[in-house]
Amino acid sequence: MSTDALLTRLNGILGDGLAVDPDVTAAYRRDVMPLAPFGEPLAVAFPTDTAQVQEVVRACAEHGVPIVPRGAGSGLSGAANAIDGCVVLVTTRMNAILEIDPDNRLAVVEPGVVNLDLRGAVEKHGLFYPPDPSSYDWCTIGGNLSTNAGGLCCVKYGVTTDSVLGLHVVLADGELLKTGRRTVKGVAGYDLTKLFIGSEGTLGVITQATLALRPLPQAPGTMVAAFGSTEAAGVAVTRIVREGIVPSLMEIMDATSIEAVERHLKTELGAGKGCAALLICQSDSGGEAARRELGMIEQVCTDAGAEMAFTTFDPAEGQALLTARRAVLTALEVYGAWLTDDVCVPRTRIAELIAGCERISGEVGLRIAVVGHAGDGNMHPTIVYDPTSEDEFARARQAFDDILAVGLSLGGTVTGEHGIGKIKRDWLAREIGPIGLRTHRAIKAALDPGNLFNPGSMFH
Repeated sequence: MSTDALLTRLNGILGDGLAVDPDVTAAYRRDVMPLAPFGEPLAVAFPTDTAQVQEVVRACAEHGVPIVPRGAGSGLSGAANAIDGCVVLVTTRMNAILEIDPDNRLAVVEPGVVNLDLRGAVEKHGLFYPPDPSSYDWCTIGGNLSTNAGGLCCVKYGVTTDSVLGLHVVLADGELLKTGRRTVKGVAGYDLTKLFIGSEGTLGVITQATLALRPLPQAPGTMVAAFGSTEAAGVAVTRIVREGIVPSLMEIMDATSIEAVERHLKTELGAGKGCAALLICQSDSGGEAARRELGMIEQVCTDAGAEMAFTTFDPAEGQALLTARRAVLTALEVYGAWLTDDVCVPRTRIAELIAGCERISGEVGLRIAVVGHAGDGNMHPTIVYDPTSEDEFARARQAFDDILAVGLSLGGTVTGEHGIGKIKRDWLAREIGPIGLRTHRAIKAALDPGNLFNPGSMFH
């Protein structure tokens, strides 16, 4: 069948929710990751409800045209990147919060709801949606689900999958699968909900999610500690975990990150000259419990060799420190374009990863800043390069792969929260091995035998 016939049919389904003008579709070819390949879509579809998604899927399946599901495009792995001749299915117009149930502490949302908007809506009911990716002010729940996104609060509250009760998913035949439950417990059958979370749009299109909420925590207290060596900071992290202390946030910044942020924000973080690493922790336990928790963390940091340790319960001071942590990528732009990696290592080996990144920086001759979630070992080494230089781009790509190799050698994983997408397919195969890859392919073939959804993403 001709593409003209498909476009006519899609236009009948979507009306002005279909874009074919190359000047418009160009904005939906790729996400934020500069390394990932992308193609030219045939069209971009903007459905407004599940029924339209089903009709689009059926039409594309009948014409043999692949579908690439996409949210806001804030991804960092190329998982939502177009391939030539595909239909990019954008879920941002499906942005309704369908229900907030305070008594059962859950919300039902469409995939286009912005993470921050959901957090704001449930806060009015004294509730809290924990996952908070760094792009939380514009990324959507659908994208968070598809990549199993994390964020700064993971150390205490887990990643996206830990807050999901059930899903509605449009399958490759256009049928609607409903997974999960609204109850606190439920073990009926395979856990299909978790199968689709993190599947990066390769198995179906998520059109609705039932999310578990938590009571709104107390305003957090904040502790910051500066260390003269990354090894000392690593020892502090290990001891905090060993002591059984679970802060609501535990972030680490290396010297390069600190320098960039202080220059960008025109402020001092209190680290002082010679600071190799800054550890930022928060406790949202409230009252005396938070004071006790942060007091224990501060003591651990001091015992591990911190040159400065300071605790504040002033919300403005705490927010300033978090603003500095979230500003790292923006701060690095003054030096050039950035390419951020995403490796997760055992928490006892964070210092070794940072040391490995310092070595790689020297080998490739490029600035590498390391910042990340110390509480769960998920680090984001960020390589800075000149985007107009093919040589520097090649060296940045080499550094990206070398960092992944170091992460695996330390007993880690090649992605903690950004996903595999189209840039880490070979690394996924290396990490999970041939039997793991065969199992992935078998699941894909069972649910999507025509390879309709996001072909070429995650694995070959």
